[in-house]
Amino acid sequence: MQRTTGDDASLLRVALHAARQAAVGIRTHAQDLSAIDWQVKSRADFVSIVDHEAEATIAEVLTGTFPEATVVGEELSPEPAGTRGLAFIVDPLDGTTNFLHGYPNFAVSIGAAVDGELRAGVVLDVSRNVAFTATAGGGAHRDGTPIRVSSVVDPGRALVGTGFPFKHPGQLPTYLPQFARIIQSTAGVRRAGAAALDLADVACGRFDAFWELMLAPWDMAAGMLLVREAGGLVTDLHGGPLAPAHSGLVASNGHMHPWMLAQLHDPA
Repeated sequence: MQRTTGDDASLLRVALHAARQAAVGIRTHAQDLSAIDWQVKSRADFVSIVDHEAEATIAEVLTGTFPEATVVGEELSPEPAGTRGLAFIVDPLDGTTNFLHGYPNFAVSIGAAVDGELRAGVVLDVSRNVAFTATAGGGAHRDGTPIRVSSVVDPGRALVGTGFPFKHPGQLPTYLPQFARIIQSTAGVRRAGAAALDLADVACGRFDAFWELMLAPWDMAAGMLLVREAGGLVTDLHGGPLAPAHSGLVASNGHMHPWMLAQLHDPA
């Protein structure tokens, strides 16, 4: 299925509209967090009616315009999309735990893939009402203004984002030495709790690199395209090619990538 720039612009336009519609409901629920009932999916992993309503809203908007599309989302349809046709890869509320605690770092993330290739992506920072968008070959933008990754080369000047393996504590023996090596050699490491926004931060130059040992397709799809279209690099933990998947991820401005990979695999 060959796409054109116009096609990608249509995918982006509908995805952005869907994200904004979902954000309306999320903000409404945010006015009374005490009324929200949490459900435990697994250790330290929660879901609520807010996630379900946001995903239903997104699916309705997307399929209303693209009825042929598959919508892959964390709550409604968590099975990976096939590699043929149009698929939207959706995290209706990335940073659910942040949201439930009133910590203002959560987002709606929607990536659009055609025949397995990412073509458009939206990460909507709900609290700040800031939209990060990208199309394949069309660059990355923040509220319509072009963004680029940073030019930092020296690890000693780098600010690096990460995600803790809170769902997979068995990964801590691998993660903690990585953290120790990176934090001792950089300007700092930050963990804010929403991978889609972490990737947006790499794309706009706030972070010089980011890594996490395990993410889901909906955590990374839109953010991956943002980083790449902003001039950065996204790979698996060994520097190999990466499509949205259940996988570890390294994202950077490109300059920092070899150093990051070395730290993850113990240069000593």
